[in-house]
Amino acid sequence: MSDLVMVVGIGADGWAGLSAAARRELHAAEVLMGSARQLALVPEATAERVAWPSPLLPALPALIASHRGRRVCVLASGDPMFHGIGTTLVRLLGTDRVRVLPHPSSASLACARLGWAVDQVEVVSVVTRPVESLHAAVHQGRRVLVLSADGRTPARVAALLAARGYGGSPMTVLERLGGAEERVIHGTAGGWSLPVAHDLNVVAVECRADAGTVPLPCVPGLPDEAFEHDGQLTKSEVRAVTLSRLAPVPGELLWDVGAGAGSIAIEWMRAHPANRAVAVDSHPERAARISRNAGGLGVPGLNVVTGPAPAALAGLEPPDAVFIGGGVTVPGVVEGCWEALRPGGRLVANAVTVESEAVLASWHGELGGDLVRLAVSRAAPVGGFTGWRPMMPVTTWTAIKPVEGER
Repeated sequence: MSDLVMVVGIGADGWAGLSAAARRELHAAEVLMGSARQLALVPEATAERVAWPSPLLPALPALIASHRGRRVCVLASGDPMFHGIGTTLVRLLGTDRVRVLPHPSSASLACARLGWAVDQVEVVSVVTRPVESLHAAVHQGRRVLVLSADGRTPARVAALLAARGYGGSPMTVLERLGGAEERVIHGTAGGWSLPVAHDLNVVAVECRADAGTVPLPCVPGLPDEAFEHDGQLTKSEVRAVTLSRLAPVPGELLWDVGAGAGSIAIEWMRAHPANRAVAVDSHPERAARISRNAGGLGVPGLNVVTGPAPAALAGLEPPDAVFIGGGVTVPGVVEGCWEALRPGGRLVANAVTVESEAVLASWHGELGGDLVRLAVSRAAPVGGFTGWRPMMPVTTWTAIKPVEGER
């Protein structure tokens, strides 16, 4: 038992809201860890109190190790396994050394107050992520709960929604849920006037698009106008096919090499919240543009690397999929990407010039896979009539890296 770390969820109601089992664990603890606010909620515990240092994560392993052999109890807000310290401790120590006694989460309490079905609400945490993460969840008619970083989060959420064309969306801020000083504040995103709320708050949003707001779909192939670009953009129709060949799977990592506007990496990450991507481009202004596009489309966690490939690829985590949108004629780019690709991973490369097509044809001859040419025409005015204006044809090569034992 001495090596077991207990994690006890606690609400704003403090000691009074704890179960009998949770109180027993707190009484038995020799070391009680948590934030200063959480520790103050437990007046009856006699254990040594250790307030979290800042920053916490780098110091956590040594802090836990320094108390090994003692009964350690960690306090967590609400459900420790819901965006909480419980998941961090399980990753650090393993499931055998962590036992969790959960309290209702802030999401559960908020939905109970609002009469919302928990299973029909999307939860976005901006506790450790930029508020731009909310963009991916904003869709007409959807209900969203935002777990706030501090008292300024509600105003930031309101500003983001208004700028996105959802200023009419009803917003509810729920402060200190479950506590004696619980407060609920109602308003709309466009008319939000409270600059600072209590740090302990949750923001509930019912998304309502303003007239004329164009919705962004969830499937690959966003409108080209959704991206800021300088012409270096994989066009919508080709992008949809390219993403289908890359075949995003939750939790996988993509390299987008020669990323241009970053559209492939961004849509890869939008396919699932667990997806990760690295966008590589040699032009600093394009790299900055990629970051802006990623934030505006709800995936601010996109890792943007500025530098020429293949040198810029050194040291990156091996990918599950690679897209080469530019630079296939640069010596070492295709080789470096193929070598780094995990077994079973997908490599997709696009070409629009004769020279780059020749490179892909050569690699197709060596490694196999699929070679496809895409030709897209868009309707456009021709005098007083309408005609077809062809876009430049795009050749797409797709190859899957064999796993060990396969040919």
